[in-house]
Amino acid sequence: MKKLLVIGRTFPEPSTTAAGEHILDLMGFFLEESYEILFTSTASYSERSASLEELGIRSEQVLINDESFDQLVHDFQADVVLFDRFITEEQFGWRVSELLPKCVKILDTEDLHFLRRAREHSFKKGIDFSEDQLYTEDAKRELASILRCDLSLVVSSYEMSLLERLFNIPKELLLYLPLLVEDYNGHAHKSYNERQCFVSIGNFHHAPNLDAVKYLKKEIWPAIRQQLPKSELHLYGAYAPEQVNQMHRPEEGFFIEGWVENVDEVIQQAKLCLAPLRFGAGLKGKLISAMLNGTPVITTSIGAEGMYGEFKVPGRIAKDTDEFVDSAVELYSNQSLWDDCQSEIESILNQRFNKQEYAAKFKERLAVLQNNLEGHRKSHFITQIIQHQHLQSTKYLSKWIEEKNK
Repeated sequence: MKKLLVIGRTFPEPSTTAAGEHILDLMGFFLEESYEILFTSTASYSERSASLEELGIRSEQVLINDESFDQLVHDFQADVVLFDRFITEEQFGWRVSELLPKCVKILDTEDLHFLRRAREHSFKKGIDFSEDQLYTEDAKRELASILRCDLSLVVSSYEMSLLERLFNIPKELLLYLPLLVEDYNGHAHKSYNERQCFVSIGNFHHAPNLDAVKYLKKEIWPAIRQQLPKSELHLYGAYAPEQVNQMHRPEEGFFIEGWVENVDEVIQQAKLCLAPLRFGAGLKGKLISAMLNGTPVITTSIGAEGMYGEFKVPGRIAKDTDEFVDSAVELYSNQSLWDDCQSEIESILNQRFNKQEYAAKFKERLAVLQNNLEGHRKSHFITQIIQHQHLQSTKYLSKWIEEKNK
């Protein structure tokens, strides 16, 4: 039986983040291919962590800069190692390369962190973002991690283009693997007349979501409420800080609801999903959830990035506050327009996020790597050069810390 070792940033929380759901989908793929899986993380388990054992996945909490990790990896002898975001590759990649030189190393980027951080920096400075601002220390770290791995999984078509076009990352080192959806049939969704209220959702540990709720409270919702005085906005998300909880104003139709176990139940009750994201990267799980529940969306160019391709947006993309408000009021009030938006969803989900299609592409690429790993690495020898430099620069520092901690 082949074996997969996953090194997670955290233990997956599919009920709080799209990233948690995505990593479970990836492990599901390997389970279907009859892999034995060991999931490890330096993080602690939380009350919302998925029960991996129920899925047949063994899990272990591990330590950084500790020889116990080496023993665990040596004993398990994985054929494939999956790094959950570049930080875990930085922490453990050199150990994996030393202990398992013939394993396939895969990086799951989730989103390009350096892109998200550069956009956040520009937003907070009040300056327009441009790609010239991407040449940062964060970019050097993340791109180096991509180059050290045999394959990197990228969820956004825009980010695929960015890596190839701006940074000349060879396409053989990348695989476009978006958020995955089973064959979708949305004809059973609730109609316009069966729904009420607006909804917004997002994990508040994620800075773009925290900014979005502030933006809603201060600028967007008061303008919507002025035109729709009886309307309500219900905001859901885990880990809301006190500053968000204090925004709860039922008298203003602004409800901070906190974490909800079943996102589908609340989204399918709403007429519109609001996602006023002003910075960020990757694909937005909240917009996938909205489509899965037949709920049109009002979002921004950041929110829509990589989502819809050439398809008509199932809602509206607003360029500023006034357009966001006007679009929300119009769609909320106009059943004909709302029905048109809902009708776009099925084609988008089945043609851009089809699980069977992308699982097949992943399986094919993985087989190519496993059958010719040596040739792949020779063809991209720069990866070995960067790996060598990284190993030399981090190995002995890690060893020193390991000895110091004893």
